[in-house]
Amino acid sequence: MHKIPRALVVVLFLALVSGLGAFVWRSGYAQALTQLSARGQADLALASDRLVAELQRYRSIAVLLADHPALTTLGADPETRTQAEALLLESADKTGALEIFYADARGQVLASALGAYPEDVFDSPWFQRALDGALGLDHGLHAPFGRVFYYATPSFGRDGKIQGVVTLVVPIDTVEEEWRGARPAMLFRDQAGQVFVTNRSELLFWNRDAQGLSSPDGTQHPLTPQWVAGHEIWHQRFSPYIPSAALHIVQPLPVIGMTGDALVDAAPARRLAALQAAVVVALCLVFGLMLFVATERRRTLAQANQDLEHRVGARTQDLETANAALRYEITERQEAETALRRAQQDLVQAGKLSALGQMSAGISHELNQPLMAIRQFAENGSAFLHRGKPEKAQDNLARIASLSQRAARIIKNLRSFARNENEPMGQVDLVAVIDQAVELTETRLKSDAVQLDWQPLETPVFAKGGEVRLTQVFVNLINNAADAMAGQDQKQITLRLTPGQVSDEAPSQPPSQPHCVTVQDTGPGIEDPERVFEPFYSTKEVGEGMGLGLSISYGLVQSFGGQIRGAITEQGARFSVELDPWSKES
Repeated sequence: MHKIPRALVVVLFLALVSGLGAFVWRSGYAQALTQLSARGQADLALASDRLVAELQRYRSIAVLLADHPALTTLGADPETRTQAEALLLESADKTGALEIFYADARGQVLASALGAYPEDVFDSPWFQRALDGALGLDHGLHAPFGRVFYYATPSFGRDGKIQGVVTLVVPIDTVEEEWRGARPAMLFRDQAGQVFVTNRSELLFWNRDAQGLSSPDGTQHPLTPQWVAGHEIWHQRFSPYIPSAALHIVQPLPVIGMTGDALVDAAPARRLAALQAAVVVALCLVFGLMLFVATERRRTLAQANQDLEHRVGARTQDLETANAALRYEITERQEAETALRRAQQDLVQAGKLSALGQMSAGISHELNQPLMAIRQFAENGSAFLHRGKPEKAQDNLARIASLSQRAARIIKNLRSFARNENEPMGQVDLVAVIDQAVELTETRLKSDAVQLDWQPLETPVFAKGGEVRLTQVFVNLINNAADAMAGQDQKQITLRLTPGQVSDEAPSQPPSQPHCVTVQDTGPGIEDPERVFEPFYSTKEVGEGMGLGLSISYGLVQSFGGQIRGAITEQGARFSVELDPWSKES
């Protein structure tokens, strides 16, 4: 059988990987452009709505002024004209309009707020449209204000005929000020293709045509459009403030007679697609290299076997020597397999020792509190026996037995955790759990002169969780609070339990309000709230703590479906533990 050369196999594999990378790049680029287009359309819609809403506000004002008696009765009487001009000036001041004027059906201006109205009123398109009984809307340059919008509203007389037109000159600069320079670039073109409103002032009055964009001086700036998965990409070099490769999004605005364009930078989509393609290519190359090495090993072994068979066939007279050599080779392979098994066993044992080393710190931290409490209770029991108080000594012995059971339960939980097992969640009374945590830390708090403010509720508060693990959480929080206040004159810890409730409308859904337990101290606070729950993160001196308490507490609360948060207050640090209330559906 003819064998394919290895070089050809490598070339074909690299070509296949390159094709796969190109396919992943195109797919990822198209998907990223779709997401980028959605965000760009939302930004364009927001800017368009803001522009239209701002202009529509002036439209309502023009409609209201058209029926005002001071304008409908406007005549040659100077007093009436003065009253009308005062009304228009007051309206311009209140609304922010640049100019408001009233003209009769022949285009003669009878009253004006500032006297800055255009000379060719009658020939203006917006004025002619208002004379037809419709709302006139247009835009243009108006000296001395610059770019403006015109809103013209007809004023009807008692005979139903148009007797005049109220026109508002609306500024554009005030609309652009809120989003000038923001991303992405926004262009609002009129029907002739001229950019009249934009957040990129260097593109103002540019014209959009079939070849691209042209500046006001007539210079043509070509665009190279590219369509990718239904998205139009503009490639340009005429403006440093617009991405060289920009996703082009269009939204018509018939209400104001314009078209909105958004130019969103497509570089993030290209980078994301390149990253995805690079990851796929790297994985393929790694697996291909592994496959090539394995194939080469098999090829080498097959070649060795073929040579061996050839030598055996060619040297029949040396069969005994060849058999001896073969047995020697088999022995070497067996020794190699034995060494391989031994190495695998050593690796497994090393993994076990590594895991045990990682857990030893957590085990010592978990058992330290109950063992210290057992020692304190034992010393207290001995002292009570010497004082002739056997009933109190018996009480201490009972507490030692309870703590021993608690230590056994902790070991059981740690062993279950090591085997990827969890104590099943059940109904836990938070009041009893906090009471137990307070009892375990009572001696330590007294020795450190720490005042504990805990007022247990008279009724039980049931939550979903594990009793032993929840007790450990609150013991860790109380001890950490006491450690944080070391060396201070005022030491106080405040414990509060705020019961939550289960939603009555949908019991199967998550509770509408969880139970919340807060632990507040009067210490210096938290230096770095974002890292306080990381393993081995501690602000204590070396040897005083391993930085596992809050990390273990965080993991335990998360396993119950709850949340634990740390915050800085004016009095010190505050930790909040939120747990779901217990319900029958739980």
